[in-house]
Amino acid sequence: MGSCFSARIKAESPLHNGANSGHGGGKYGNGMSGSSSRISSVSGTRTEGEILQSSNMKSFSFSELRTATRNFRPDSVLGEGGFGCVFKGWVDENSLTAAKPGTGMVIAVKRLNQEGFQGHQEWLAEINYLGQLYHPNLVKLVGYCLEDDHRLLVYEFMPKGSLENHLFRRNSYFQPLSWNLRMKVALGAAKGLAFLHSDEAKVIYRDFKTSNVLLDSNFNAKLSDFGLAKDGPTGDKSHVSTRVMGTYGYAAPEYMATGHLTARSDVYSFGVVLLEMLTGKRAVDKNRPSREQNLVEWAKPYLTSKRKILQVMDARIEGQYTLDVALKVAYVALQCLSIEPKLRPNMNAVVKVLEQLQDTGDKGGPRNASVQTSHQNSRNAAKFQSKNTNDVCNGINGSCPQPSASPLPT
Repeated sequence: MGSCFSARIKAESPLHNGANSGHGGGKYGNGMSGSSSRISSVSGTRTEGEILQSSNMKSFSFSELRTATRNFRPDSVLGEGGFGCVFKGWVDENSLTAAKPGTGMVIAVKRLNQEGFQGHQEWLAEINYLGQLYHPNLVKLVGYCLEDDHRLLVYEFMPKGSLENHLFRRNSYFQPLSWNLRMKVALGAAKGLAFLHSDEAKVIYRDFKTSNVLLDSNFNAKLSDFGLAKDGPTGDKSHVSTRVMGTYGYAAPEYMATGHLTARSDVYSFGVVLLEMLTGKRAVDKNRPSREQNLVEWAKPYLTSKRKILQVMDARIEGQYTLDVALKVAYVALQCLSIEPKLRPNMNAVVKVLEQLQDTGDKGGPRNASVQTSHQNSRNAAKFQSKNTNDVCNGINGSCPQPSASPLPT
């Protein structure tokens, strides 16, 4: 078993690559807080007592969760991260009391490392946000445990695990996700972010990455791990100033440089994940050649050309998508990855485009030649390059904007 540790971006320390695994990983930061903790929330600043009292979730005893997880046995571990380990357990569907293994409702129990520093604050943030926010694309928090030094969170169980595992684990259990499933997951995750950014919630997620996108039995995507979530700016403020935290490779450059956090920071992170889904490569991988270690920097030049894009697409899904649709998805990723935050689309616009592409992914026809066909006719690809930008824009807003503008509403 690993160390249950996941490196994080911290203002006072070097940047780290912080990949998690399993059922929603965890967090690491600074400053263990006691019962006087205050959290900025979707309903204003609240104390720990107010957050726990207003929660409709079940307050579990440690004994109940120990029984439900078979005493936190190693073979019950679903995943691990900076927060701690996540265990599989069983409870009665109605009473939520511990049940025998294999009976009742399956749950995922995240247990805080007792030596964790910021763990308590992030444990409380999860309860604060998931205790108030409900959406089909957010993981459901069933309950929590606060007893002596024990702090645990109890979630609905997500049978297919994390998007990270399906994209990057090379073993027989995790089969490569098909193109259609990748687009389904991308749309679901985009809907989750769009809801968080809506006037109803006004929340900045701050840690969007493949390990925090969990999949149910039908590959519906749900966002998990709200330990770093923050309320969005209020009034005439344009951003939230905060300590730089997140995961290397996913955090927006302006946030890393200034600590100024906006919803567009999440949009950048979404672009990174969308790029990972297109390429099948991690955002950061020190095992790749030096010029390819940072996925965004390496892949960007390839994403607007019919001739070049095939060099970065995941070979495991070759032939499953049309070239034009792949270019459109790549163009959405590029827009999300704009260095200038104002040029990034909002998540509602991203959802709209991905919804349109759900209906076109499998369609053929003269204009939507398949990737396999394009391989066979690669000698003809160059002549299309001059018009590829317009091809990408078709279906998004009907025409291409000037380079200084965004093709999606901002």
